[in-house]
Amino acid sequence: MYRISIDYTPAYEQGGGIGRYVRELTSALVQVDSTNQYKLFVSGANQTTLPPTPSDNFIWKPSPITPKWFARLWHRARLPLPIEAFTGHIDLHHATDFVLPPTLPSTKTILTVHDLSFIRVPDAATPSLRSYLNQVVPRSVNHADHILADSQATKDDLIELYKTPEGKITVLLSGVDKRFKPITDTMALSHTKEKYGLTGIKYIFSVGTVQPRKNYSRVIQSLAALRKAGHNIHYVIAGGKGWLEDDMYQAIEETGLSDYIHLLGFVDDEDLPTLYSASECLVITSLYEGFGLPILEAMACGIPVITSNLSSLPEVCGQAGILVDPLDTTAITNAIQSVLSDETQREQMIQAGFKQVANFTWERSAKQLKNVYESLLP
Repeated sequence: MYRISIDYTPAYEQGGGIGRYVRELTSALVQVDSTNQYKLFVSGANQTTLPPTPSDNFIWKPSPITPKWFARLWHRARLPLPIEAFTGHIDLHHATDFVLPPTLPSTKTILTVHDLSFIRVPDAATPSLRSYLNQVVPRSVNHADHILADSQATKDDLIELYKTPEGKITVLLSGVDKRFKPITDTMALSHTKEKYGLTGIKYIFSVGTVQPRKNYSRVIQSLAALRKAGHNIHYVIAGGKGWLEDDMYQAIEETGLSDYIHLLGFVDDEDLPTLYSASECLVITSLYEGFGLPILEAMACGIPVITSNLSSLPEVCGQAGILVDPLDTTAITNAIQSVLSDETQREQMIQAGFKQVANFTWERSAKQLKNVYESLLP
């Protein structure tokens, strides 16, 4: 039996993205490993705020010290306070969110790097966050015993930008929770649409934090062209506010489409399958993504997908969706129009999506992760 600690902090404090990745992967690990002992480290929490552990071999290791203070102590002051001071004795620590804490010399370390968007697309992070990541991520990558990358594209970036040895990196793909499936119950669809102010409308859908790399401005321009061509369609975005949103709001103002664009902010996780199912298609034309989980979630819900032809997105989409140049507004418009107008193509994409998403399961990811853990330990 090995003692393995996992930084569960993103799952505790982040609603989507990395938080969902850590939640889903840990939940799947509970199902595939009843032998090793897992210590779930949670920064900024205490025992009374945490639910019961999901299994006897998983235990909480909370600390009231917040992530910001740990960043100051560990990475700005470089205080060599090891993670074992909070987890107790461990054989391996898995840092799930780009940055590796100090550990004792005997402890093996794994670091998950979700993407290098802060290098590839500088506007993907605020200047202060970008400066911080540019300091601590390469140092963490260099120090870790092994790296997990969310996609082959991220692995290629690690090799190119950080000169990380290929053999030090494992691609660990995400999965899709089984709750993502077509929702056909008219009452459920009606209730969720009413909850978010979407009653009586047809809409295209995007999921992700509002920031320049998500490329929402060009989709808004496409919406204007679609409506001008006679499509009575709205645009719904589910995702919290990020930074540098001015371009998107300027696009809304310039197109005069404020009545047809719905910014939902973070939505309840349990509502996502219904929001996907109620949409006409998912549009994820990001300028860069480390993985692109909404693509798989939409496919699992029986929704056509239009996405970018760069970074990790072609890996995730495969041949099941339409790939477009994210800088080409006309291409985005034509792709959406084809999905709205061609029922045969739409059905073909839906069926291809079901086949594509079957390749991605959290169970498979968790089994691979367990193997990686054990490969590093004697």
